[in-house]
Amino acid sequence: MNDTLTKQLARINLYALISRVMMKEVDEAFLETLEKDEMMLSFFPNYQQWEKREELGRKELLERFLNVDFTNLFVLHLIPYETFYTREDQMLETGGANPVREVYDRFDFRVSLEKARAVSPDHIGIELEFMYMLVSSEYKALEEGDKETACELAKLERDFLRDHLLQWAPMFLQNIKAETGTPFYFDAASLTLEFLLSDYEYLNELIGEEGCAYEA
Repeated sequence: MNDTLTKQLARINLYALISRVMMKEVDEAFLETLEKDEMMLSFFPNYQQWEKREELGRKELLERFLNVDFTNLFVLHLIPYETFYTREDQMLETGGANPVREVYDRFDFRVSLEKARAVSPDHIGIELEFMYMLVSSEYKALEEGDKETACELAKLERDFLRDHLLQWAPMFLQNIKAETGTPFYFDAASLTLEFLLSDYEYLNELIGEEGCAYEA
């Protein structure tokens, strides 16, 4: 079980990281944490080698490059919302009919649109934060020996990835990679895409056709 808990902690940390990066602009504290953590920094190889990091302080790096890039990508040029990609009319669904709202409500997941600088709950940062919440709950269930609940949560995670994030996020993340002006957001998009695909594969193997591995 220790290996299982270690795996869950890694998943929690990655969902925490990518949801934060996709939610709003990073700040000096985030960059300091990133640059002091070799494991975390390894997820950003192009940013790690970016010459601007050596030339500029963190504040100037943020003001001149990273925050400008975030605004261009997430506010001005690209649309970080599921319904834009999945509705035929490409209109955002900001009301009660939004496809993720019912799922959130089942778990009393409260969306802070202001925090995410979002107009709708199907923003990529919010959907990733929901996955973070589910994986954290799965970890807690495993710690408590509640394998049945852990399996139910794993199935929900798999279904949410299949029915929501993987229906549109790969296209959005590829658009980020094509449009970004900084290696930081190129790396962030690459990390998010690779992790979502690998996590979906992991969950499919965990659940399996013969039943959840936790209960084997």
